[in-house]
Amino acid sequence: MNKHTAILFVLFMLFFNVTVFSQDPIVNEWESVMEQIAVTDEYTDVNWDHELEELTNRLDQPLNLNEVTKEKLLIFPFLTELQIEDLLAYLYINGPMQSVYELQLVESMDKQSIELLIPYVCVKPVEKSPTFPSLKNILTKGRHELITRIDIPFYKRKGYEDSYLGPSVYHSTRYGFRYKDHVYAGITAEKDAGEPFLALHNTKGYDHYSFYFLLKDIRRIKTLALGNYRLSFGQGLVMSNDFIMGKSTSLYTLGNRAEGIKKHASTDEFNYQQGAAVAVNWKKICLSAFYSHRSLDGIVKEEQITSINKSGLHRTQKEAERSNLFALQLMGGNVAYTTNRLKMGVTGIYYFFDKPYEPALREYAKYNIRGNHFYNLGVDYKYRWNRFLLSGEAAIGKSGGYALLNTLSYSKANNYTVSLVHRLYTHDYWAMYASSFSEGGHVQNENGWYLAVEANPFRYWKYFVSLDFFSFPWLKYGIDRASSGVDVQFQSTYAPSSRLSMFIRYRYKKKDKNYTNEEKVKSVLPLHQHRLKYQFNYKANAFLAFKSVADYTHLHQPGVQGSEGYQLAQVCTYAFRKWPLKCELQGSWFHTDDYFSRVYSYEKGMMYSFSVPSYYGIGTRIAFHMKYDVSQRLMIMAKVGQTRYHDRDEIGSGLDLIRGNKKADAQLQVRYKL
Repeated sequence: MNKHTAILFVLFMLFFNVTVFSQDPIVNEWESVMEQIAVTDEYTDVNWDHELEELTNRLDQPLNLNEVTKEKLLIFPFLTELQIEDLLAYLYINGPMQSVYELQLVESMDKQSIELLIPYVCVKPVEKSPTFPSLKNILTKGRHELITRIDIPFYKRKGYEDSYLGPSVYHSTRYGFRYKDHVYAGITAEKDAGEPFLALHNTKGYDHYSFYFLLKDIRRIKTLALGNYRLSFGQGLVMSNDFIMGKSTSLYTLGNRAEGIKKHASTDEFNYQQGAAVAVNWKKICLSAFYSHRSLDGIVKEEQITSINKSGLHRTQKEAERSNLFALQLMGGNVAYTTNRLKMGVTGIYYFFDKPYEPALREYAKYNIRGNHFYNLGVDYKYRWNRFLLSGEAAIGKSGGYALLNTLSYSKANNYTVSLVHRLYTHDYWAMYASSFSEGGHVQNENGWYLAVEANPFRYWKYFVSLDFFSFPWLKYGIDRASSGVDVQFQSTYAPSSRLSMFIRYRYKKKDKNYTNEEKVKSVLPLHQHRLKYQFNYKANAFLAFKSVADYTHLHQPGVQGSEGYQLAQVCTYAFRKWPLKCELQGSWFHTDDYFSRVYSYEKGMMYSFSVPSYYGIGTRIAFHMKYDVSQRLMIMAKVGQTRYHDRDEIGSGLDLIRGNKKADAQLQVRYKL
């Protein structure tokens, strides 16, 4: 299939989608918004399983709008802070709601936000339960959930010939217990592909186990966590175990979300704490304290830690030998003062290794941490005045470096929102668990101004424009000098009804990169990136929906031949009328000159997950996804996919090498609720 034929195919599909079907519309889903903000060139390993799990649970246990709190509303990633404040103000002034459709009367609530929120909320009289539930109620009325997943590849990597110690099958099991919003407990077990099971270094079965126990709202105790847990405070300059997406095509994702202590139920083997944590409320003050003691993977030479491994993979003998070689202890606390308009917080952490951390640092990383003992201290704030919201955080570290992040937002009802973000992260600031708004992916060595505008000036139309100027005062990986750049995004969305919508997105980024010519002479040249995406969504009725996607990317450096890439994709979703079965078929064709002009594609995954794989070269991808609700308690989900390359006889390299041009696999997941 050549480029021209593929373009004609997509145009035909667009015409077909519009002209054939004409029945009742269906409600928009949060997944469509998530897809838009997830497919970027910076974030391909998006881990939102915690957020997706919470949203899934809310479908079974809708949140009563008449007894919501700001903390409970923050779990919805599609609500802005202004919308949350306006909703709480509406309830305070007008009293309990009589219907969810009263959301239309909330000043800053737009149509899309209401459609996204309605499936997860309800309106009921407020239940008076002044005391914490009894143990009997917890045990008899709590809900159990068991999820098991298996991934089976239909190909063989080179590593399985003589290096990988276990089978190529991936397997995980998750058990969770929940009583309303008060009690959470569970265990997660996982074996990655290539890791042994009940053999060698995994004599206890799975390679990784994670336990958690969480209590919420016990008199003055806001949260109590035992086992594995996550932390997030302020803007994430000191501590954040959450995934924070900064630049996207929606202001939903700008800034940190819900703060505090949270359970860790995912299969992530690095980004969590292990020990105990507690948060106590006293009037308008919340005091949090936490302690963590963990064993980490890495390389130890002469009783010194030379590197830290965050992958969690133990497939080969070397990877197994690097498991749990040293310990990290972390302790700290947070004090937060909150009123209707103002929130102030102070976060401090102290952490130390049981062996000196002395990595062989390259020039660009010479200011990273070294030694045993480290600390970080931060002060954060949020202040709301009418339509203005000002928030930020300032943090310092042991090395003397500092990090500053400040955001000013203005919203005029639901017509438009303007946000201005400034960050200044010095080259010698380092925080092990920091995660916040950035271009380089780290809270270090960055200075920048970001301006974004989201507007609904006309009926059915929504526009998003952002401009980001950034600089790196010190060297970075792949950039052998101080550098700067610019990032511009524009998106126009047209949605005349809940059945039909489309958007076009353009992004331009200029960023310095190393370049080595044929004479092996290295220089730093600006890299210009242009990305264009068009997406058409059509929901024929309550059972049938289509999506067509066209992507184009172009990259070039001065004096260097540029590269470009194309992608065309078609998705068809069908829900059977007589059976609780939903199927999705996705096909795509891609053609890129090289890896640098690669394209990205969103794919529906198993429960609490999705994937954004990248493709380069010439090839096709087809995937089939199925979800079958056998009963109210039992659900089965499956996915089969194949990627075929037309420009190569082998896929990958090293131990991941696949001899052949096809890569196919299957996934199966079963969930049982009680």
